[in-house]
Amino acid sequence: MFETIRCNACHVRQWQTGTNTELAEARNQKITPYTDLLLHDMGADLADGFTEGQATGSMYRTAPLWGVGYTQWVAGAERTGNTIRMGFLHDGRAATLTEAIAWHGGEGEAAKQRFLQLSTADRTALLSFLGSL
Repeated sequence: MFETIRCNACHVRQWQTGTNTELAEARNQKITPYTDLLLHDMGADLADGFTEGQATGSMYRTAPLWGVGYTQWVAGAERTGNTIRMGFLHDGRAATLTEAIAWHGGEGEAAKQRFLQLSTADRTALLSFLGSL
């Protein structure tokens, strides 16, 4: 599902490290960060109005997804009654992965729309996959 709805257009699965790294152990290593490390316009709803260099307030670096399944243990999940707020996205404003995807706009709008159109089973499969990272 991740590839079917094109999340991988920005959340690139695999990279190979370069050869010029100071530490020999880090050279030519295959890593799976699920990011392209590029800035993307994510739309007005996510915009914080902060401009830095050529990056406008609606531009964000693609967040790496590796480790997202550990968020509840490392980001200090907050419980309110039956609700657990995890803190997804660059600033923690999304309580769940579904909400984080729903915040996507701009260059991420098409992937968001494809996610919203998935069947319940396919959406659950995608969210399970993300939770496994």
